[in-house]
Amino acid sequence: MKAIWALTLVLELVVAGAAGQVSSSGTAVPVLGNWEGESKCTVADSPCHDEHVVYEIKTDAHTAGKLLVDAHKIVAGEEQFMGTLDCRYRAEANTLSCVGRRPDDLWTFAVSGDQMKGTLTIGADKQLYRRIEVKRTKGQ
Repeated sequence: MKAIWALTLVLELVVAGAAGQVSSSGTAVPVLGNWEGESKCTVADSPCHDEHVVYEIKTDAHTAGKLLVDAHKIVAGEEQFMGTLDCRYRAEANTLSCVGRRPDDLWTFAVSGDQMKGTLTIGADKQLYRRIEVKRTKGQ
């Protein structure tokens, strides 16, 4: 009987993990999936460029509660990988927060159904560097 219960529990965890819709705490993670939209620069005369972006948000198989965002930009109709962000979703605030390449860079998104609006602030002074608006194109 214990073996059947253990096998059932393992199968439930595998199915939930494969679906990517449940966090380690068992709560739904509504940000999982693919998102697409615009990332606009806010600092004139900077190396920043406005971009059409695609984000793939998934759970991190190695760290409970952590999400990964694979970020791509579209250039001449082709997706170009820009990097992966380490993120956390806060259900009580309905926000996604991610750390950038430098520890002082912070990506923050407010989630509202199938839309996310966010910002990238950089440096110790938290200068607003980007505004991002994306919509879900594919759920998990």
